[in-house]
Amino acid sequence: MPQRAVPYEFRDVTLRSETMPRKPLGDRPMTDAERQARHRAARPAGAPVIRIRRPADHRGRVRRWHDAVAELAELQAQYAAWLEALPDSLQDGATAEALRAVCDLDLTELQAIDLPRGFGRD
Repeated sequence: MPQRAVPYEFRDVTLRSETMPRKPLGDRPMTDAERQARHRAARPAGAPVIRIRRPADHRGRVRRWHDAVAELAELQAQYAAWLEALPDSLQDGATAEALRAVCDLDLTELQAIDLPRGFGRD
């Protein structure tokens, strides 16, 4: 067995994905009370804190699939109406070609798919 020229050294194999802690602003770290006072002073006095959360989507995959396909069918109908409303002078343009491509898509195969419900509920 050949000898290694460099002996094994300790190697830190942890991922360094965490952010490094902030350096103290003064000569010592702030206490919890100082940190809280600084936070409160930074906020405008008397202004309410408004937190807006987006509602969670609790629909299942099957429901989301059916809703997405229904949305595609509705958009396809709107694009067909747009294509019919185009003046004759624009029927040969790029817009009309793109609208025809959307209208020519066959969504019946997507609508006919019966997805598994999962967990033995099929």
